[in-house]
Amino acid sequence: MRNRYLVILVFCCFGRSALLAQNSKPDTVLTGIYITSIHDIDFKEQEYTIDFWLWLKYRNPDFNFSQNLEIPLAKSVEKFFATTDTSNGQVYQLMKLQCVMKDSWVITNFPFDKQTLRLSIENSQYDAKALVFKKDTLGQHYDPRFTLNGWKIDSFRMTVSNRPYETTFGDPSLTVPHTEYSAFRVRMSIKRDAMGLFWKLFIGMYVAFFIAYTCFYIHADNIDSRFSLSVGALFAVIGNKYIVDASLPETVTFTLVDTLHGVTLFFILIIIAANAWSLRIVKRNKLEKANKFDVIAAQILLLLYVILNLYYIIQAK
Repeated sequence: MRNRYLVILVFCCFGRSALLAQNSKPDTVLTGIYITSIHDIDFKEQEYTIDFWLWLKYRNPDFNFSQNLEIPLAKSVEKFFATTDTSNGQVYQLMKLQCVMKDSWVITNFPFDKQTLRLSIENSQYDAKALVFKKDTLGQHYDPRFTLNGWKIDSFRMTVSNRPYETTFGDPSLTVPHTEYSAFRVRMSIKRDAMGLFWKLFIGMYVAFFIAYTCFYIHADNIDSRFSLSVGALFAVIGNKYIVDASLPETVTFTLVDTLHGVTLFFILIIIAANAWSLRIVKRNKLEKANKFDVIAAQILLLLYVILNLYYIIQAK
């Protein structure tokens, strides 16, 4: 009889533990997204605007995503449409949202850059112990007819993971400053269609270089004209760099823009130095030798300049 009571007691304890474990299992929220537009990509302000449909299916009515929907990294969220269906013991919410998202652009290879647009969705009230997302993979997730002006869509990926917050949010029942919230994440990789923009940004720089380069074909006696063109081209390249930098965010990295402008400035300085050397030869009454030096220097500098530009551009692509 004593053994029977012991068995019943053990069974009750384990049964209660199993029931508690079952009750502590988080509810699942089936989540889907359909992006209709991405526009107003602003490099200077490091932001973009995204329009999308969002739907969520779950059983716990307390989740209430109409009030508790959180989109981290969003500067603003505007809701155009929302509907809720509670039939068949399940809550189905459909929303049309527009978000202005902040992001950190990678401009090392600008304008041949690739960017990753990120969108994350959480419930601001319930953590991962009560709620977990599950992605709805049925169908398309963005309109294949919409295109980003000047960009190509490389890939689209949805993931579900827990986002940790190293804080208790002021909850006295939590002894460890660590809380996790389930997050539904979207990552879209886009690549810039850059050739048109490249020539628009750098045509002034290349024109300035070739103006300086024509100095080699001005007679060595006209040294004033040669120095005037070279110095003018130098300031033109510097001005072009300031114009391009004005449209980009601040960065401490050395970008393709910096490299190409730096190479051009360096070669214009070499042209000025070559003109000075040619003048020195002319002063020694060796005009033929000065003309020969100009021809050789012109060919070598042009070849090196073209090779370096092609190398850095191909590397960026």
